[in-house]
Amino acid sequence: MTIEEAQKTVDTWIQTTGVRYFNELTNMAMLTEEVGEVARIIARQYGEQSFKESDKDKVLADELADVLFVVICLANQTGVDLTEALARNLAKKTQRDADRHKQNEKLR
Repeated sequence: MTIEEAQKTVDTWIQTTGVRYFNELTNMAMLTEEVGEVARIIARQYGEQSFKESDKDKVLADELADVLFVVICLANQTGVDLTEALARNLAKKTQRDADRHKQNEKLR
């Protein structure tokens, strides 16, 4: 699925199953919540925290997909074409960071 297809698919789902988009502030709060769930899994799976019983059934892929879903919702409702936005962002990073990471001793 392309990013454009994902934006259309989410929009169709919202219109048919979700009834309507939550407002932007609600979606921002939901995004923060979902990112927190990703952080919780990362801290336990790759960090030093141990899993609680309630965390053991959490799957990183599912939580990342939740983050992506809400990002797509925010893009759709604010008129952002994520394909174009990502292309511009990568071009900016490529120009700005052309040598930066290659010269970073920490990355060797």
